[in-house]
Amino acid sequence: MILNLTLIPGDGIGPEVMGQAVKVLAKVCDKFGHTLKYETHLAGGAAIKERGTFLPDETLAAARKSDAVLFGAVGDFKYDTLPGDQRPENAILKLRKELGLYANLRPAILFKELADSSPVKKEITGGELDIMMVRELTGGIYFGEKGTKETPMGPAAYDVEIYSTEEIRRIAAAAFEIAAKRKKKVTSVDKANVLNSSRLWRSVVIETAKNYPGIELEHIYVDNAAMQLVRNPGHFDVIVTSNMFGDILSDEAGMIAGSLGMLPSASLGNGKFGLYEPAHGSAPDIAGQNKANPMAMILSAAMMLRYSFGLTREADAVENAVKSVLAGGVRTADIVGAGVKPVSTEEAGNLIGQKI
Repeated sequence: MILNLTLIPGDGIGPEVMGQAVKVLAKVCDKFGHTLKYETHLAGGAAIKERGTFLPDETLAAARKSDAVLFGAVGDFKYDTLPGDQRPENAILKLRKELGLYANLRPAILFKELADSSPVKKEITGGELDIMMVRELTGGIYFGEKGTKETPMGPAAYDVEIYSTEEIRRIAAAAFEIAAKRKKKVTSVDKANVLNSSRLWRSVVIETAKNYPGIELEHIYVDNAAMQLVRNPGHFDVIVTSNMFGDILSDEAGMIAGSLGMLPSASLGNGKFGLYEPAHGSAPDIAGQNKANPMAMILSAAMMLRYSFGLTREADAVENAVKSVLAGGVRTADIVGAGVKPVSTEEAGNLIGQKI
């Protein structure tokens, strides 16, 4: 098979972790007889510097022509003074919207080897955790009407939360489909006791569930969900929720799993095309120091192999390689324990590649 990719390293540590993912993918292709083809394009702060815009037309065009996109991270302190609609972070939002990627799959996996890295007690996590967060990605408050107005209390700003029936139905269906291959349980998170958008969300999820009679469905308010994630995370398997709630809860679940540096994600739409990126940000404070954890980026590449190319054996090989180096005591700076010397970004990538 030919793996035709668009690589968007982005800013900060993005290029460093991307390099390790490409190295591992090359190992996979050598072992399993595939061909890796890719073009590298700009987005975020790097694109603003070179092209004057956070997402050049050629980057979007290349993404549309490829089978999948690997994305590093965007954002840099130096652009924090730009107006909101010109900042580097808009690159990923526009890519998701333009490419029709409405479902964000973000597994929160606590590897048993990293049980002590979780801030939550082992008695609560059980030493392992595997939650799949399914976040709606192209609707809600991030894409609703925005503006400012005068009020008796002075100038005010507003962001509108809006969801259509179809937007909710398709993300709910995605969650049920994923649950069918796991523990057959979906938890839908909303704020239906207060928000009209959440009341519609709940009613559409209930209606969609009728098409999946073998799947257990429960509903929970977002504030309670945040509490239960740290009180009893093992209660959850697949969580489906809105764009903003999912943004917050997936980060919380990520920290329970020990480090954002371990967490991959996939953004999918209709069909097999997807955009794959680590859950961590650009971390400009450690950029260029060869100390970032590349495992989330490498595990994102594994998700790409699984979801966009249907290469289950190859995806398993990457995930097992990561587990193997962790079992062997390999740790980067973000997950290192007392008395253990961390390995560099490049060393981690090399060790994982050797295990393929």
